[in-house]
Amino acid sequence: MNKSSNLRSQFEISGRTISRNSSPFIIVELSGNHKGDINEALKLVDKAAETGADAIKIQTYTADTITIDYDGPEFTLNGGLWSGRTLYDLYQEAYTPWEWHEALFARAKEHGIPIFSSPFDSTAVDLLENLDCPAYKIASFEINDMGLIKKATETGKPIIISTGMATLEEIQEAVQAVEDAGGTQLAILHCISGYPTPIDDCNLQTITDMQNRFSVPIGLSDHTIDNTAAITATALGAAIIEKHFTLDRSEGAVDAAFSLEPKEFTNLVKSCRRAFKALGTAGYDVKPSESKGRGLRRSLYVTAEVKKGEILTEKNVRSIRPNNGLHTRYLKDVLGKKATQNLSFGMPLEKDHIESFEI
Repeated sequence: MNKSSNLRSQFEISGRTISRNSSPFIIVELSGNHKGDINEALKLVDKAAETGADAIKIQTYTADTITIDYDGPEFTLNGGLWSGRTLYDLYQEAYTPWEWHEALFARAKEHGIPIFSSPFDSTAVDLLENLDCPAYKIASFEINDMGLIKKATETGKPIIISTGMATLEEIQEAVQAVEDAGGTQLAILHCISGYPTPIDDCNLQTITDMQNRFSVPIGLSDHTIDNTAAITATALGAAIIEKHFTLDRSEGAVDAAFSLEPKEFTNLVKSCRRAFKALGTAGYDVKPSESKGRGLRRSLYVTAEVKKGEILTEKNVRSIRPNNGLHTRYLKDVLGKKATQNLSFGMPLEKDHIESFEI
């Protein structure tokens, strides 16, 4: 992808900068972990806001807008977390009722945390526009829905696209669809659509490759079961981290198996923030925390008593800590010369202590 496109290297969501040079924008994905209970959904929002994350995300679809009620073999899942279930049955359990959306947006606003969504068809975009949704996420399974990408982009809101299962060519086509629709605010999330994702499948070096190929912020949509991938992605410059959230994995919500509980998500947020701080900037200046240590480095010291006129040798002059004497680079020049005065054990060796010695 040509990096001279109109797509920006940074943009904002609800006043928060999204860029490689900013602390990662951490998204709490609620998905279907509300278990069909509006009170559970509201509690998820409450607890998500307490984690310190930057935003909450939900999903906007119904079983009828995402598939059809049919039990043919291609509509039945084979293997994995939801093996044996039809698509319609799964989405009927997992969807977030549209009549809940206004209450969820209002609850997030009470907490002062942005909330946005993944729309799965054009009617979902219309619903979310009426709620002033600040951004749109295109899910991995919808990366090949050019009409949906166009519809979301034409709102003028930032677009985030997950890339699970997608080839490079398909990612490029989706990016081009955003550009063709006039979009300038786009982020791409490296994603492995394994539920959960084995750590060996993460291939986080892809983030670096994406950064080289595309002019937009690159992040990670993480389906692993711990924080390792998210922290590593932050160290690689990920601008966004998205991860699923549940109140209690043992209660068996639809996506609970690859979701973090509140304390775990709080730790994720703290760890990613610390990882970003640890990156800092390239440089070789002495940091305040290490400045005192310079005084404890090695220098030349008198390590045995020396009389005036006595020869300096390896027995009476050594390179030791601390750093109050001559630089260690002069040791070979000092040895064999005479002392200009009596030198006592433990003295830092100085230029004036040495006969015919010039620096």
